[in-house]
Amino acid sequence: MRCPFCDHIDLKVTDSRDAAEVNGVRRRRECLKCLRRFTTFETIDLTIQVFKRDGTYEDFVQDKLIKGLDAACRHTRISHEQVLALAYKITADLMERQIREISTTELGEIVMLHLRAMDIIAYIRFACVYRRFKDVDELMDAIKLGRLECH
Repeated sequence: MRCPFCDHIDLKVTDSRDAAEVNGVRRRRECLKCLRRFTTFETIDLTIQVFKRDGTYEDFVQDKLIKGLDAACRHTRISHEQVLALAYKITADLMERQIREISTTELGEIVMLHLRAMDIIAYIRFACVYRRFKDVDELMDAIKLGRLECH
């Protein structure tokens, strides 16, 4: 890193603290040449690749997870704040596992596991899209075969 004022490379960190608004660290730095101070923000680079059913890869995007959860949880007892908390928890779990790649199948199963514990309607809605049921008969067959364990 270089000083934004004089382009010098010798800097010192004078203060570090968590920056919740950017999910990272806020650092105050001082240039050892011009003695001017500036703030930097360091954020976590979540570079997990999602392996899709069609064989392609795309970056894991938490907002996409939130949109899918929102759609499944609409008009249920699950609030938007609970959806956000669940998305953050799933994202944090993926980061903690330190994986570089996850399949849509595994990601979908993780989401369904959480939704099943929270609300059966949200769980079934998500499962219908995730499992791509073409009609009610396929859904009923899945329930009968135990692939959708509705308790």
